[in-house]
Amino acid sequence: MSLVKRSALACLMLFMTFCAGAHPHSFIRLQTEAVSENDRLVALNMRWTMDELTSADLLYDAGEAKPGSEVWKKLAAEVMANVLGQHYFTEMWHNGQRVRFQNRPGKYAMAREGHQAVLTFTLPLAEPQPLNGQTYTFSTFDPTYYVDMSYEKERDVSLSPTMKKQCRMTLHTPTPSEESLSFAQSLDKEDAPPEDMELGKQFAQKVTLTCQ
Repeated sequence: MSLVKRSALACLMLFMTFCAGAHPHSFIRLQTEAVSENDRLVALNMRWTMDELTSADLLYDAGEAKPGSEVWKKLAAEVMANVLGQHYFTEMWHNGQRVRFQNRPGKYAMAREGHQAVLTFTLPLAEPQPLNGQTYTFSTFDPTYYVDMSYEKERDVSLSPTMKKQCRMTLHTPTPSEESLSFAQSLDKEDAPPEDMELGKQFAQKVTLTCQ
C-alpha cells in the first residue's frame, strides 16, 4: 500500500482507505487521562479510536489474530513509530513554554473493538512537572487537518485518582473562522495546506489542566 506523503497522520496509517471530498478525510476519537506521581504530572494515557473506514485495512491485516498476539504487536509497533515521528501529534504548554515528551512511550498496544481499531499508549513527559498552583494546556491534532482528531464528550478527558482532589480539567472546542472552514472544504485528498498556516491547529480542541 502506498504512503500518503501529504498527510502526517495518513503516513502513520500506512494502510488507510481514502475518501473523496473536503478535509478532513478520516476521524479519530480521542480519550486522555492525566497521570501524576508524587504530586507531579508525569504522563498522559492516550486512547485513539479510529473510524470504521480508517480501521478497515488495519483490521484486514490483523485478520483473526487474538488480542496481544504478535500480529497486533507488530501493527502497534509500526503505527507507534510514526506517532513518535510526529511528536505524538500533541503539544503541551506551561507558562508559555513547550513541555517536552520522552522519545519512547511507556507502553502501547492496538486492538479491535467491533469494526474499529483502537490504539492505546502512555505519553510520558520528559521531566515530571509540578502540580501545585499550576495550569497546563495541551492539544492533539494533525497539522494538515487531513484527519480530524477530537474528543466527543467532556468526560473523554479525565484525571487519574491521585489527581482528582487537587486538579480539574476543561475542554474547549474552537470556532474556526469562515475563511478556515472554506479553505478546508476546498482541499481534496491530494492537497495539503501551507505548513505555516497550521490549519489543523485552528480546529484543535484545547484541554486545560488546573491544579490547586
